[in-house]
Amino acid sequence: MALTCWEKIAVVVIAAVGLRIAVRLSIVVWKKLIAPNLGLGIDIASQGKWAVVTGATDGLGKAFAHALANKGLDIVLVSRTLEKLENVAGEIKQMYGVETRIVEADLTEGQAIYNKIGKAIEELEVGVLVNNAGTSYDHPELFTCVSEETITRIIQLNVAGVTGVARQVLPGMMERRKGVIVNIGSAFGALPGPYLAVYAASKMYVDKLSQDLAVEAAPRGVTVQCVQPGPVATKMSKIKRATWMAPTPERFVEASLKTIGIEQNTTGYPPHCLILGFVNGLRAICEKGAVWLVARTMLNIRNRALSKKTKKDVSEETDIRASEH
Repeated sequence: MALTCWEKIAVVVIAAVGLRIAVRLSIVVWKKLIAPNLGLGIDIASQGKWAVVTGATDGLGKAFAHALANKGLDIVLVSRTLEKLENVAGEIKQMYGVETRIVEADLTEGQAIYNKIGKAIEELEVGVLVNNAGTSYDHPELFTCVSEETITRIIQLNVAGVTGVARQVLPGMMERRKGVIVNIGSAFGALPGPYLAVYAASKMYVDKLSQDLAVEAAPRGVTVQCVQPGPVATKMSKIKRATWMAPTPERFVEASLKTIGIEQNTTGYPPHCLILGFVNGLRAICEKGAVWLVARTMLNIRNRALSKKTKKDVSEETDIRASEH
C-alpha cells in the first residue's frame, strides 16, 4: 500500500525527531556516565603543583581539598576560621604527605582580602582553583523577610568573592597556559528559586561568569567549569543523613572531579541531573506548574524549619523558667 504525500512527510518528521532524540540521549550518556568513568577528563595533577580551595574547612570544600591532596597536589586552604584551617591542614599533611598552606580570610571583606590571597600564592604554580566558599539562607524565606545582613553576605561571598578570587588566580594560569578553575554554583542557578531568591540569583551569576570566562580562558590553555550541585549532605544544606540522591561530600567530589574537561557546566554528580531534567521537562510542558511545585516544596521546608525553631524556643524558655525556680 503506497503512502500519501502527507504520510511520507509525517514519517520523515518522526524519523528526524527520533534521530535527534537518540543523538542527544547518546551525548548525555557519554558525558554523564561513559567518558567520566573511562577517565577521559583532564588530569588535574598535570595542571600545576598547587591547588587553592576556598571554604576549605567544611563540606564540599574540605572534601575537594582532601581529594586533590590524594592526587598529589599541595593545597592552599582558604577559610575564615584559623583553628579549623590548622586542623584540616594537619589532617591533609599527615594523610597524604603533601605540603599545605593556610590563608585566614573572610571573603566578605572585599578587595583587601582578595589581595591577601593573591600575595599568598604569587610564587606558587597554582594548577587548580576550587571556588567553593558560599552561603545561603538559614531556611527558605520571603525576600522581604530576609535580613539585610544575610542578603549582603550572600552577595559579597557568592558573587564578589567568587569573582575576586578568580581574578587573583586566573592571570597566572593564563601566563603558564594551563590550569583549571572550578566554580561551585547550585542547581538553583538553573532552576526556579522562589523563597531562595537572592541565593538562587547569586548562583546564576556564578554560572554566567563561568560560561564567559571559559570562552576567554580556553584559547589560553585554561579550563573553567561551573558545578551546579543538587542536595549534598553538608552542614549548609542541613541534610544529616546521606542518600543516593543526597550523597556525602566525598562521594560528590569523587564524581565531580571526573567531569573536568568533559563538561563545562555540570551537576557534578550524575543523579542530580535527573532533578534538573525533571523540573526543566515540567517547565517545558507547564511553566506555572513547575514553579508552583518548587515554591510548594520551599514553603514546606520553611514551615518545618519555623516549627522546629518555635519548639526549640519554647523548650529553652521552659528550661530558663525551671532554673529560676
